[in-house]
Amino acid sequence: MKKLTWLFALSVTFLMTSCQNNSSTVWEDTKTMGRYLHRKGQLLWKQDVDSKMIESADEFNGPQEEEYIPLRDEDLKKQFADMSIPQPKEIPGAIGSSVPGIDQFVKPASHLATLFENLYFNTDEHVLRSKESYNNIAKIAKHMKEHPEMYIFVAGHCDERASEAYNLALGTRRANTIRNLLVKSGVNPNHIYTISFGKEMPADIGHSQEAWAKNRRVEFKIFEKKGSK
Repeated sequence: MKKLTWLFALSVTFLMTSCQNNSSTVWEDTKTMGRYLHRKGQLLWKQDVDSKMIESADEFNGPQEEEYIPLRDEDLKKQFADMSIPQPKEIPGAIGSSVPGIDQFVKPASHLATLFENLYFNTDEHVLRSKESYNNIAKIAKHMKEHPEMYIFVAGHCDERASEAYNLALGTRRANTIRNLLVKSGVNPNHIYTISFGKEMPADIGHSQEAWAKNRRVEFKIFEKKGSK
């Protein structure tokens, strides 16, 4: 928590100092700080985050295809969330919170790995399409209601196409879609947290349709309070 407080204070100081510069510099500084904080979140979620050197301008821009239709600019300002569903009351890892930080949540193992399987999405979509996916949601909801001591993080991921901002927004929609479905199935909303990594943590670093399909996903991490019944 001390690290998070320090990062917040640093970001505020950084931005206040930047106000003395021109608007272009402020925007670039803000983006740099945002990427730094986002990277810290990645490292907490997965310790072995891979990096890759960019060897050409084409590789930086990423592959494109005619069938890919990105969201409109105004869509990026909207967050897919049912406003009737409350957000969690406690902030993970905050002082006084009974819920630990995301670094204490773990990848489901053993029989839970089968239950909390990744859920996949079509290109540019945040709505589940397969009957199997909805059956998985129902099974997760049933398990969480039977184990009220369980908390989960739902992480939204995207493929490499389009901008960082676009994919962070789309990842948020995907994670919130799953959260809303679980809450509507009777799971305590205070036990479900969401996070978006956009395109920054691919499951497959390839540049094919098959790789992109694996990367358009939601992943789960869980935490169970010891001593709870």
